[in-house]
Amino acid sequence: MFDISFAELFLISVIALLILGPQRLPEVLRTIGLWMGRMRRVYNNVRQEIDREVGMDDIRRQLHNEQITAELKQVEAEAKALKRDISSSVSDAAREGEAEIKDNPSPKPPSDQKPASE
Repeated sequence: MFDISFAELFLISVIALLILGPQRLPEVLRTIGLWMGRMRRVYNNVRQEIDREVGMDDIRRQLHNEQITAELKQVEAEAKALKRDISSSVSDAAREGEAEIKDNPSPKPPSDQKPASE
């Protein structure tokens, strides 16, 4: 990000030594170091909080997907049960129809011949 060479650091330190003096320079450097440490801690805390929030979003999304999957399985089970009910109803109706046909045979079906036209 920053491209600071050794020469630039040396120039900054010489200017700081001239401006602040040898007595105040260590105190200022210590204060700057403390502030840099605090900023790093705040940055790390914010980054960890964001990571946790993103992780919680993933967990929420996963729970939502699991809920949808469970609902789909329930609908599928209901559809299978309905299919079985319909199949058994159709089978029962077919058996009843066969039994009715056996009990009451109908007259022969009409022949495929057309009546003579006039």
